[in-house]
Amino acid sequence: MILDTRPADAAAEVRKPILTLEKVSMQFGGQAVLRNVNLSIAKSETLVVIGESGCGKTVLLKLIIGLLRPTSGRITFDGRVLADLPERELNRQRLRFGYLFQGAALFDSLSVFDNIAYGLRAQVRLSEAALRERVVQRLQEVGLPAAVAVKRPAELSGGMKKRVGLARALALDPEVMLYDEPTTGLDPIMTDVIHELIQQTRRRRPVTSLVVTHDMKTALKVADRLVMLYPLARLRPGESQVLFQGSPQELQACRDERVRQFVEGEARDRLLELTRQGR
Repeated sequence: MILDTRPADAAAEVRKPILTLEKVSMQFGGQAVLRNVNLSIAKSETLVVIGESGCGKTVLLKLIIGLLRPTSGRITFDGRVLADLPERELNRQRLRFGYLFQGAALFDSLSVFDNIAYGLRAQVRLSEAALRERVVQRLQEVGLPAAVAVKRPAELSGGMKKRVGLARALALDPEVMLYDEPTTGLDPIMTDVIHELIQQTRRRRPVTSLVVTHDMKTALKVADRLVMLYPLARLRPGESQVLFQGSPQELQACRDERVRQFVEGEARDRLLELTRQGR
């Protein structure tokens, strides 16, 4: 048994949610994507959101960073309701987030150095020497040599692009890191490199992490807690869209057949369903 030897107020501060979603729903036109989602993320926690394509995982990330506003419900970040903030203040709060996009989303016309320095130049007053030192530090953190700084994204492998994207996301020392399918398209070795970098990032700084993925190896390796979303169209009447919420150990023991099929990659029932729908 590991005892928490921190003072009670310090331990409570760590457990205090930095992000909460209360009855959050989102729809585009007549298409509902999220419905009455309740969720909280504690400071320094790594929460992994899993679920099949179309269940609203990426929409959830965009709502959390304020790129979308919920159709109903509210999202609170560090005690403030995002939808209540004026645009200028919302932009200021977004600087507290780092976002690793699914495809890295690097600027093709810029060098690696300028990609990582982009946000720093826009938001922080640093001398050119201090800027260069920060960029090199972030490259080193993601396991890339300084020599990569002069390359363009087209000269990089998929794994290198992901790591440059992570270095850029970390450049402004965010309090919250959002990862959108961080291992998509990577080979098994590079996938594990990304796993290690996510964990390393948390060890090096008191960052809260939200990881969206359908890769169960990623989910089980990096998560403190997991949430599984389910597509609205396939829910039973009145059922919560959050099909599971708990630790990796609890996920492994969950007996819900839909959760088990996703975790184990079992497609038999889903294939029969798609056949009936003619898809």
